[in-house]
Amino acid sequence: MTSKTISLVLGSGGARGLAHIGVIHWLEENGYEIRSISGASMGAAVGGIYACGELDVFEKWIRAVTKIQIVKLLDVSWGKQGLVEGDRIINTLKELVGDRRIEDLPIRYTAVASDIKREKEIWLKNGSLFDAIRASISLPLFFTPVDMNGVKLLDGGILNPVPIAPTFEDRTDMTIAVNLGATPTGAPPVSKSASEDTDDSALGNLQAKINSFIDDRIKRAPASGEDGWSMLDIADQTFDAMQGTIARQKLATYPPDHTIEIARDACGTLEFDRADEMITLGYDTAARSLGGP
Repeated sequence: MTSKTISLVLGSGGARGLAHIGVIHWLEENGYEIRSISGASMGAAVGGIYACGELDVFEKWIRAVTKIQIVKLLDVSWGKQGLVEGDRIINTLKELVGDRRIEDLPIRYTAVASDIKREKEIWLKNGSLFDAIRASISLPLFFTPVDMNGVKLLDGGILNPVPIAPTFEDRTDMTIAVNLGATPTGAPPVSKSASEDTDDSALGNLQAKINSFIDDRIKRAPASGEDGWSMLDIADQTFDAMQGTIARQKLATYPPDHTIEIARDACGTLEFDRADEMITLGYDTAARSLGGP
């Protein structure tokens, strides 16, 4: 099998980013050699862990995570800049796979964050890997911003959900991008088994607490309207729609050699308990997109 060197661009999209794991598995199994990774948000997280050589450890852990455990990883912030501090999640990942300095990684790596005050992308190419990941995953409203060298950084997906530009100087055979903001399929949500009721209840309680927190902070009416949409639902879907639009523009302006498209309604932003499903989706979609006849 002839090796094909690639620059891999991993897009933002919350729990849908677990599909990146399946994509990477398919690429490795089919003779692709990943020489460079550029990622935003969850793409930066999965890409960075892969660059550490610890993707299998992370995959085993994330496949076993339950909704209750997700709730326990969310350290609520009582400030005004975000609902979750994010330290507990990052420290858990550091303990799981170990922190590294980006410049010491065997694969060229860039995490993309957003400086919204200056409306500028920030490319993080050195320093602590998990500091860069924490900055890149700073989803507005949900995570608190990261202060890095006096600049407040937020989620890379705000300005560039599929960050292809950092790969322009790569000397690889091709660039492959994974877009997690593709057109929704309109498929109904996956049904849950009775054994998952307890976890659903836990996540429902978390959402209720988050909605209550938002209400207290902005002094508005109850979070859910007559149609059942909570304020968190609206923020989540708004951000997904925004990222989808920006991604289409970026991909049209700077088309990669191949694009793997994951529908933005494949799963919700916080549905990390659907890891098995998302990893399989990434693998199968890569096979359809790149497998050929």
